Amino acid sequence: MKGGPQRRLLVVEDDAGLQTQLRWCFDDSIEVSIADDRTSAIAAFRRDQPQVVTLDLGLPPDPGGATVGFEILRELQELAPNTHVIVITGREEHEHAVKAIAQGAFDYYQKPIDADTLNFVVERAFRIAELEAENARLQSQAQRSPLEGVIAASEPMLRIARMVEKVAPTEVTTLILGETGTGKELLARALHNMSQRSSGPFQAINCAAIPENLLESELFGHEKGAFTGASGQKRGKIEHANKGTLFLDEIGDMPLPLQAKILRFLQERVIERVGGRESIPVDVRVVCATHRDLKSMISEGTFREDLYYRVSEVSLELPPLRERPGDVVLIATAILKRTAAELGRNLKFSPDATAALEACPWPGNVRELENRVKRAAIMSDGKQVRASDLELETATGEESLPLNLREVREQAEKEAIQRALGITQDNIAKASRLLGVTRPTLYNLMSKYGISE
Repeated sequence: MKGGPQRRLLVVEDDAGLQTQLRWCFDDSIEVSIADDRTSAIAAFRRDQPQVVTLDLGLPPDPGGATVGFEILRELQELAPNTHVIVITGREEHEHAVKAIAQGAFDYYQKPIDADTLNFVVERAFRIAELEAENARLQSQAQRSPLEGVIAASEPMLRIARMVEKVAPTEVTTLILGETGTGKELLARALHNMSQRSSGPFQAINCAAIPENLLESELFGHEKGAFTGASGQKRGKIEHANKGTLFLDEIGDMPLPLQAKILRFLQERVIERVGGRESIPVDVRVVCATHRDLKSMISEGTFREDLYYRVSEVSLELPPLRERPGDVVLIATAILKRTAAELGRNLKFSPDATAALEACPWPGNVRELENRVKRAAIMSDGKQVRASDLELETATGEESLPLNLREVREQAEKEAIQRALGITQDNIAKASRLLGVTRPTLYNLMSKYGISE
């Protein structure tokens, strides 16, 4: 992987024959270092900072036991919790493997050594380590990004982010479409934060959450005595949003009579409070959102066609989580990291949890994912969150990673190329540098996997 971050593997093994076998077990993309006891292992770990470690639990001065191996595992966890440690055990040491996983090991492998199978286990560890490193980089980038709270590496979401960057500085009324839980309000806030109105107020109102007889008053305000209980004058959300942004969430649930008043407001930019006669000019940018099919509602007569064209000068359609390849683990890891910090714990996902996260269709989208991860962080024991903590089934069969090494490599290559092109906005030169390959090599790989520019 010339030009890119070197994959570094530390092999902790005291048997000279196995050392030789393991040293030549991996291809040239992996830099292998060897240690045969606790002292040399910790020294090599500090020096090389490997992403992955294979650790034989039976080391001197206790080669027949596992005391030294567990001590090394504990020290590695303290030095670098994100390192992926694969423990090597004998056939009769299953209880040691289970204990190691509970104490934070990434995976385990039982002797005798089979080069192809161990290669698969190590490759998987490197792949997860690289995804986590990329996630950390993207989170750091996101903290500086105007798209606050939006975490994504998939091409569909990066395309939406580029559209937001273009639309935000304008004054066009924007309609955000998407299933429940996809993050429509986050996108609306991003539009506000990147606009010239960012220093003004952001006022949000959920049209589906307020009773019909109160919604008009919430939006337009009311005068004293306008209705029973109106003991004083009250400004509505629209007035409060003056010089800023008004976000009308779930506009598809707005009653028809109120749709007519919103249309008049959008056309004339003036309002009248309920029970009032004064026309009040208001300067706001309007962003709307809905999970409903507004075109079907127009055909059914439940949504005004003229209002639809007024609110959808620009439409942004958020893809559901199941159509955002790579984003599930990215988002879940960010949520877990934040939740673990709040709980004062150091947590990461086990391999079975990562596979289960990727296999789940997430009908409730990001909102469902966040709820599951938060609950799992609270309920989990040890340092790993497992599929059972997430109340997800472990991915098996067709849903799991392919066992054929060629398929694994090709799948990883294709995903990495797509992600790099998305991050660099299809800039071939930047993408090739990010991937650590030459431009001709990248073109050849894109042709191989049917990836267009």
